[in-house]
Amino acid sequence: MIDLYTAATPNGHKISIALEELALPYEMHVLDLAEKQQKAPWFLQINPNGRIPAIIDRDADDFAVFESGAILIYLAEKTGRLMPPDSKGRSRVLQWLMFQMGGIGPMMGQANVFFRYFPEKIQPAIDRYQGEVRRLFRVLDGRLAGHEYLAGDYSIADIANWAWVRTHRWSGVEVDDLPHLRRWIDALRARPAVQRGIERPPSSMDSGAGDEDKARRFAEDARKMVEVGQSKNQGV
Repeated sequence: MIDLYTAATPNGHKISIALEELALPYEMHVLDLAEKQQKAPWFLQINPNGRIPAIIDRDADDFAVFESGAILIYLAEKTGRLMPPDSKGRSRVLQWLMFQMGGIGPMMGQANVFFRYFPEKIQPAIDRYQGEVRRLFRVLDGRLAGHEYLAGDYSIADIANWAWVRTHRWSGVEVDDLPHLRRWIDALRARPAVQRGIERPPSSMDSGAGDEDKARRFAEDARKMVEVGQSKNQGV
């Protein structure tokens, strides 16, 4: 049994999707990020960085794993699925996983901050991060022009990137002119395990989200976290 500590964010959904794809039994614990539950002393014993997601593998002497990419690798290696066993195949998966961890996630995260959450509209910052997201999307589109999935067969690399890319409208970035990326987005969304994974817990960041009140509340909670971070950085 896996204990999953998560919230309705792309990084959280990476793990719930993977657990659903791997059919691993898990118990979900949703943390209230606006209430800073991820900074509570008990959770810092699981993840010293105070972020979601994190897991505890009860079947492996309560082994704790934090950082979403590290969790995906751990689950793939634990089950022997969603990552090839050969060194070249494994490397291809890890390359595209690192592409998400070092590029897609951070750049979309910053686009979200300045486009959705920051109390002031700083247009140069919005343009900078949305532009970088677009550049990274073009890289994905180019790769997917000649490949069904990012690294050969469907893998944790697809799960990691898709969990973020599907929220492109939340970042203020469209993909209408990227046909291969759109094909891949739709193909993964059609997978039953993926559908289950993004509902655990449900998110307001989905590209197709229609609940405007829920989306507004999500943005307000995120804005509060940004403002708290500003105050701490300024010594307030």
